[in-house]
Amino acid sequence: MAERVLLLYSGGLDTSVICQWLANKGHEIVCFAADVGQREDWKALKKKAIQSGAQKVIVSDLKEKFVADYVYPAIKMNALYEGRYYLGTSLARPCIAEEMVRVAKQEKCTIFAHGATGKGNDQVRFELTAAALAPDMKVIAPWRDAEFNSVIKGRTEAIAYAKKYGIPVKATAKKPWSSDENLLHISFEAGMLEDPARCPQPDMFELTVDPKKAPNKPEILKIAFEKGTPVSINGKKMPPLKLLMAANKVAGKHGVGRVDMVESRFVGMKSRGVYETPGGTLLMAAHRDLEGIAMDRDLMNLRDTLIPRFAKLVYNGFWFCREMDGMMALLNESQRYITGTVKVELYKGNITVIGRESPCSLYDEKVASMEDDAGAYDQSDATGFIRLQGLPLRANARRVGKMGKRK
Repeated sequence: MAERVLLLYSGGLDTSVICQWLANKGHEIVCFAADVGQREDWKALKKKAIQSGAQKVIVSDLKEKFVADYVYPAIKMNALYEGRYYLGTSLARPCIAEEMVRVAKQEKCTIFAHGATGKGNDQVRFELTAAALAPDMKVIAPWRDAEFNSVIKGRTEAIAYAKKYGIPVKATAKKPWSSDENLLHISFEAGMLEDPARCPQPDMFELTVDPKKAPNKPEILKIAFEKGTPVSINGKKMPPLKLLMAANKVAGKHGVGRVDMVESRFVGMKSRGVYETPGGTLLMAAHRDLEGIAMDRDLMNLRDTLIPRFAKLVYNGFWFCREMDGMMALLNESQRYITGTVKVELYKGNITVIGRESPCSLYDEKVASMEDDAGAYDQSDATGFIRLQGLPLRANARRVGKMGKRK
């Protein structure tokens, strides 16, 4: 008897066809979908899954968990992959896969299946999370399966297969790109975007106004943090989900958060992606500035060396690993005093910080002031400090004088 399979189900053509294909092989299919903030007709999705051969459909609301447990830690770390990507999809995948494992155990499924292709990052993220949380669970990845590929080689065969089994296929023309949406961002790739020299179409963007068409009047916001966590906008306290949604709305209105880049996929190829991350861009800019006044210099330097490593772990699918556990411990300690308020100005795609204050501030105006009448800083102390710092430089200079410069 075929085993019970949990299928990560999106409601799209690929996973619907995969559902029917697995059912035809005799498996009992439980379709699992996660709500991480994408705009989706969940009733229609459930109906389509049943029409595609599923015995049961489960949709988990992960919106609060996604923001609090995944997005906010990334903001605290100021995590950007290759210096630009806010990791929207990368953060959502382990959140989804963690719940997938829970549901699979609940439903007594011994296999999970997904519709990720063999060229992308998502296959790695889903399967590595499963390996960490359910090491004995088997995986079916149809797009890497020779038997599946012998029947369904691409979109044309998938559409024909769907029609054969009465699976509804959207009749509208496909947009010349693919997209993935959650509360943190929406990403666009493939299709016309595979030419890295080609400019995205203006009607592609969904979360942000064209910066050139954004309001002509700047908007000033005050964003407050407690221990690195955003807690309020303009004095209004909000839980994580509502706050990120509010940040998305106001930042998107001003055209903030667009990124167009070519990135390095974990599987080895380069890939062009276009992203809209309005709220995340705003919150991270404010958070980063607050750290300037409230975080110790050397601790900041240490944490900053880990930003690329943290981002790479997230991007590559290693959210659940011992290295990440260690980083999280350091991250949480680094945020102990990151409490305060940052004032920002939004204007035509730009975020300008115009002020900050913190009860945990390390800034001492008496020490920093050029008008030091109180004697808070003795400038003559700098003489010995500089002399000590210069010791190795002078020693090397003498050696060069004796031995000559290396050619």
